[in-house]
Amino acid sequence: MKNVLLLFAFLLIQQGFAQTQDALVFFADKEGVAAALANPITILTQDALDRKALHDVVIDERDVPVNENYITQVKNATGITVHAKSKWMNCVYVRGTQANIEDLLNLSFVTAVEFADKSLNPFPVNQSVGDKFEMENQESRIIYNYGAASNQTEMIGIDYVHEQDFTGSGMVIAVLDSGFPNVWTNPAFSHIVNDGRLLGTYDFAERQVNVDGTGSHGARTFSDIGAFIQDQFVGTAPEASFYLFRTEYGPTENPVEEAWWVEALERADSLGVDVTNTSLGYQDYDNPNYDHTYQDLDGQTTIAARGANHAFDKGMLLVTSAGNDGGGFNYVATPADAPGILTVGAVTASGNYASFSSIGPTVDGRVKPDVMAQGQNAAVVSQNGNVTTGNGTSFSSPIMAGAVASLWQARPELKNYQVMQIVRESAHLFNNPTPQMGYGIPNFEDAYNSLINLGVEDQLRETQFALYPNPVVDKLNISFPTGASEARIAIYNVLGEKVMEQSITTTKNVLNVAELSSGMYIASITSNNKTNTFKIVKR
Repeated sequence: MKNVLLLFAFLLIQQGFAQTQDALVFFADKEGVAAALANPITILTQDALDRKALHDVVIDERDVPVNENYITQVKNATGITVHAKSKWMNCVYVRGTQANIEDLLNLSFVTAVEFADKSLNPFPVNQSVGDKFEMENQESRIIYNYGAASNQTEMIGIDYVHEQDFTGSGMVIAVLDSGFPNVWTNPAFSHIVNDGRLLGTYDFAERQVNVDGTGSHGARTFSDIGAFIQDQFVGTAPEASFYLFRTEYGPTENPVEEAWWVEALERADSLGVDVTNTSLGYQDYDNPNYDHTYQDLDGQTTIAARGANHAFDKGMLLVTSAGNDGGGFNYVATPADAPGILTVGAVTASGNYASFSSIGPTVDGRVKPDVMAQGQNAAVVSQNGNVTTGNGTSFSSPIMAGAVASLWQARPELKNYQVMQIVRESAHLFNNPTPQMGYGIPNFEDAYNSLINLGVEDQLRETQFALYPNPVVDKLNISFPTGASEARIAIYNVLGEKVMEQSITTTKNVLNVAELSSGMYIASITSNNKTNTFKIVKR
C-alpha cells in the first residue's frame, strides 16, 4: 500500500510537470542599445518622439525592442510557444510544461522565469518590473567610512549629501587629464569597472582608446572623485559614471593641449556628460612666444577659455583647478579664467589658504578662484591602489567636482549656473571674497538645503505645480500655483498601476512615499479640471 501511495504521488508530480503552464521569461540585456538611443527615430515614431519631448519623458533602454535572436532561441526550445513580448520589461510570455519552461533557465541570456501560477514560483521574482536600475535602487543607504579622505570630505560637508543617498548615481563625469594608468585593474576603481560605470576612454593626443598617457596624474585626480576602498578611502561621487579623456602630453608644453582639451569637451557634450573635472592649467609654454600674459586671462581670449564658455552654454558644469602658481606668476591660468567654469583653489587640512594656490582676480576684475577645497596633503589613491597624499589644486578640483555631481543628482533638472551659484553662496566668504580664497570653502549641507527649494516659484510658472525633492526618499512636497487650494494626486508605477492616491491642499501638501519601492513613478495631479503629470524617482 505504501508503494502504491508513493507511485501515485510520483504520478501526480509528473502530471504537474506535464501540465501546460504560462510564464514570463526575462532576458539579461538588449541588442544595440547605444545605437538605438543615439538615433531614437529607429525605434520610435516621430509622433512618439514629439510626445516624449513635450512631457520631458526620457528615452531610455526600456524603449529599445527585445532582442529578436533571444526570442527565436526561446521559440526553438522544446515544447515552448511564445505568445507575446514586452520591451518595457524585457521579457516574453510563453506557454509550455513546467519542466520545459524551467529548462529555459539553461539559456545564458535568460535571467528569470515567473509563472502565472504563483505557487510554482519558489521566490518572489522582482524582475517583473523589468529594469535593472530599479533593482539597483533597492539597496539601502550607505554610511561611508571615508578613512583617509574624511577631512577633505567633511570640510565641505559633502558627507551630509551622501547621507541623503545622493552619491553621484546617474550622473556622468568626464575627467580630462594627462594619464590614467591601471584604471581597469586598480582595486580602488573595481566597483566602477564591475558595475559598467567606466563608460569609455580616449587619448586625444595619440588618437587611441588606451589612456595610460604620460604619468599617473589623471589616475590620482580620478581617485578623489570615484575611488572606493572599504574603510580606507571614498571619493566624493563614488556611484557616478565616468569617461576618462587624456588631453595632456607630459613631455612638452604646447597650446595644442588647449585644442585637445576643447575637443574632449565637445566629445563629452555629445556623450551627455554632466560634470567635467580638469586638473590642468595653461599659461607658459616651451616656446615663450606662446605664453599667456595676465592681460590674456580675461575669460574670453585663450583657446581653452573660449571652449569652456561654449561648453558652459551647452549645459555642462565644468570644474577646474586654479593652478599652483602662488608666489610665481601668481594668478589663475586658463581655462580657470573662464566665467563659465567653477574654479577651485587649495586650502590646508585646517582650512587655511595654501601658499601655492593661484589667486585672483582676473584681469577684468572677476572673483577667482570661485571656491576652495583641501589641496595640501589631500588624500589620493595611487595608480597601484595605495592610499597616499598629494599637494596641489589638482586635487582640490576633483574633490569639488565629485561633490558638485552628488549635489546636482538631488535636482538634476536645475541648470548648471544655478548649481554653481548655490555652491558659491554656501561658501563661508561669500559676502567678503578675497583674492586668495575667492568665496571660500562651501558647505554642501547648506547647499543641499538651498537646492531642494530652489526655483519653486519659477517651476510654478512653467508647470503649475512643483514636486520636490526629486528624486525623493520619503516625503514628497507639492507646491500649489496661485489660485489653487486643493487637488488630488495619484501615483502610478511603470506598469501603469495606481499605487497611491490622496487629496492634498495648500496646508496638507506633503505626501509620504517612504513605503514605495525604489524606482520610477508617474505622478498625476488634478485640480480645477486640469491635470499635470510628472515623472518622479523614488530612492
